[in-house]
Amino acid sequence: MNALATWKMVVVAAGLLLPPCVVAQEPHKDFESVDGPNVRVMRHEDGSRTLFTRTPDNRTLTKRKFSANGVLVMLTVYRMDANANPIGCRIHDGRNQLLFKVSYGYRKSDGQLVEERMFDARVARKDPNTGKEMPVQRICYVYDAQGNRSAPIVYNLLPGKKFEEVFGVKSSALETNPFQEEAGPANPNARPVGR
Repeated sequence: MNALATWKMVVVAAGLLLPPCVVAQEPHKDFESVDGPNVRVMRHEDGSRTLFTRTPDNRTLTKRKFSANGVLVMLTVYRMDANANPIGCRIHDGRNQLLFKVSYGYRKSDGQLVEERMFDARVARKDPNTGKEMPVQRICYVYDAQGNRSAPIVYNLLPGKKFEEVFGVKSSALETNPFQEEAGPANPNARPVGR
């Protein structure tokens, strides 16, 4: 066997042995999307992109993160309340496998986000004392007298990699709602998400 044929066999074998996320994939059909009434595109310095799409009724916000070569790496679908605040989300990997379910809790007095609870969607983890499903991570926030939100206070309840190590951010909460500037909050006491 000649050297070129041997090299081709090694490359093919390496492609078969690598995990599916490492093998080259085609760019996702939405990678080239442009801004519109229900679409926002964030282009990052490294060439990656984040695409936000919303339903016309503003009740669902979908966030797709793409690598620089257009491969979908993460999909997050948020359910929103009437004030455009997320009340829950589902986080999927690039192959649309559900990884986490998240719920958001707001203070009744002023609508401020006070807690996120993240649950492992692949394995139901039960609290041995109550038998109820328990989160794998809790993220809490406190506010100063001016209403400014603190940095996330993260409680990891299980050993292993932290959310931040896997996804590069501490929280699944929206830093800003890319559509918030258009209509403004419906509730005058509600603050825009992430501000």
